Amino acid sequence: MTLQEIAKHLKKLKSAAIFCHMRPDGDTLGAAMGLKFLLESCNIQSKVFCESEIPEKFLFLEGMDGITKEPDDTFEALIAVDSSDEFRLGALGDYFIRSKKPKFNIDHHISNSRFGDYCFVEERAATCEIMTELVAYFSVKLTPLGANYLLLGLSSDTGNFAHKNVTEKTFLAAAKLVSCGGDINLIQYNMFKKQSRARALLFGKTMSRIRYFEDNTIAFITVLRSDLQECGAGADVTEGFIDFPLSIDGVEVAVCLLETANERFKISLRSKGSADVNAVASVFGGGGHILASGCMLNGCLEEVIDKLRFTIKQHMVV
Repeated sequence: MTLQEIAKHLKKLKSAAIFCHMRPDGDTLGAAMGLKFLLESCNIQSKVFCESEIPEKFLFLEGMDGITKEPDDTFEALIAVDSSDEFRLGALGDYFIRSKKPKFNIDHHISNSRFGDYCFVEERAATCEIMTELVAYFSVKLTPLGANYLLLGLSSDTGNFAHKNVTEKTFLAAAKLVSCGGDINLIQYNMFKKQSRARALLFGKTMSRIRYFEDNTIAFITVLRSDLQECGAGADVTEGFIDFPLSIDGVEVAVCLLETANERFKISLRSKGSADVNAVASVFGGGGHILASGCMLNGCLEEVIDKLRFTIKQHMVV
């Protein structure tokens, strides 16, 4: 299905519930809020839902505090954004799949399972890049706030336009959003520079314990629940931590292990190109992109590290 066809079906709706993935990042939130702005500009009632609390750092944009956890049955259709499968929606995934209402799936992950009735999945730098193109099929002019929602996703999913996933289309989308009043300086400061003392303390603690394997080509960082408690930080402040070990000369793959429960870890994987980390994550039921993916793993810390080391090694290009 083309993006124009998606737009055609969306414009027929009277109302829609928009779903973000759990542990939301800037792309899922920006895409959801940008789509909400787009639909409501066409008099289509909409609301955004997420099973997780919205991290404080995203609240600098007006409207982010209006995202809620509990959907109701008053909406005509359901739309999932930036979610590779229904499980990424967390507790809302069951609600989404069980619903008999029309379901849309708009995403940029290569591993997307194509869940839903109307799917547009194309590997891009960010789902917000797709959303920016979607605007062209609506008779709507973006306001600065609408542009900032989409610019948030573009900036955050590309490491402020520094990752290898950035293309000409990414910059053209960003230029369009800036021309509509998007404030790249505001986004960049809040996403990449502004931080609390608790995050700074946790960052220093985490990076002091980087572990290297396979002739220093693989770097692991670990954030334990005890670290979060000691530093007075929430798990959401760890976003972006993985970029530091990947920046180290000689490191080809970086791994972040975030302890979410006893012997349960959220795994983030990044690659400079020597390994397909989407394939690595897929081994453990996760996925994402060739250069950036994630999964969940159970087990004691050293056991989890050994599993990941072995699997990454199997997918390294010699």
